[in-house]
Amino acid sequence: MLTAGQVSELRSHFPILREKTYLYSCSQGALSDAVECGMAEYARSWRTSPAPWEEWMETYEALRAAFAGFIHARPDEVAIVASASAGINPIANALRFDQRDKVVMSEYEFPTMGHIWLAQRPRGARVEFLEGVDNAVPIDRYRQAIDERTRIVPLTQVSFLNGFRSDVAAITRIAHDAGALVFLDGYQDCGTRPIDVRELGVDFFVTGTLKYLLGPPGLAFLYVRRELIESLTPTITSWMAQRDVFAFRTRHLEPASEARRFEGGTPAIPNIYMARPALDLLVRVGMDHVAAQIERLARAFLEGAGELRLESKTPPATVGPLVVLRARDAPAMVERLAARGIVASARHDGVRFSFHVYNTLDDVHTALTAIADNLDLMVRG
Repeated sequence: MLTAGQVSELRSHFPILREKTYLYSCSQGALSDAVECGMAEYARSWRTSPAPWEEWMETYEALRAAFAGFIHARPDEVAIVASASAGINPIANALRFDQRDKVVMSEYEFPTMGHIWLAQRPRGARVEFLEGVDNAVPIDRYRQAIDERTRIVPLTQVSFLNGFRSDVAAITRIAHDAGALVFLDGYQDCGTRPIDVRELGVDFFVTGTLKYLLGPPGLAFLYVRRELIESLTPTITSWMAQRDVFAFRTRHLEPASEARRFEGGTPAIPNIYMARPALDLLVRVGMDHVAAQIERLARAFLEGAGELRLESKTPPATVGPLVVLRARDAPAMVERLAARGIVASARHDGVRFSFHVYNTLDDVHTALTAIADNLDLMVRG
């Protein structure tokens, strides 16, 4: 567990925390001075390097290796892409829907997942959505739905709607026992606790830098299990996805033998320079410390919400970085919070409060006090 002094020192690197109660990391992580230094380093490299692309490619590969280490993968299993959509699409595009034509996912997936797999229906995919019960999806729902016709199971690690945490390992075992693949969306979780994709056993994993990885928008990562890479050849491709990028052979299509074959064009170099110091910052803090701090804050917030008799959409047994409280008018509640310097977000009938390692119990108390002063907008049990 981090000491109060360590958290205070960490907070000093995030300027917005001097004036705001920032509970918005589920949408965009707070900007640190480390990331600002990354911006400056990119500008310096462009201004001074005699061959900037050589320097930029080294930085690009260094980020690939750093993120691979972060999730306990190999660098050749990681593709650097522009967004989660840009990571999911080439995999969906490369799969066949013949004897196995079924896609099984919960109703709590982010729309990106739903839309991309629904878009495969003209290619033969049949998409089945599993309904939740009390803001959770029982494991038995997956056990009943996944069968010998199932091609893939897209799975959110933490739902953007209600903060529900999936039992990834259990669902992966069910899918693999039936011969199906698992595509894990870690966007609302990655950066909040340690992750080992090999231990989880998933086939694909996607996340981006703009939320809990504390980086910029416009950058994401795709993990593909080594054994699957060369069996998948997407028709969505680019020059950066080729075996020899700088051969410039227009008449030859030779996808890379690594996960790079799923990349989509010239890398977003400025974003790469900003993402690396953010990742390094989390590693220095230690992911066990990050997880412990987040759990402490989220549980304190849920306890306080319970004392106010507020309805929570987040199942307490799966509590993670995101806690969602039910509201009569969520956008109006977010506006009232903003008027008091509290940054939160709304989705449907829920007000979302997200906690990161730089938040404190004072932030929890500030948010609960503001909610208590605006109970007319909240749903109480």
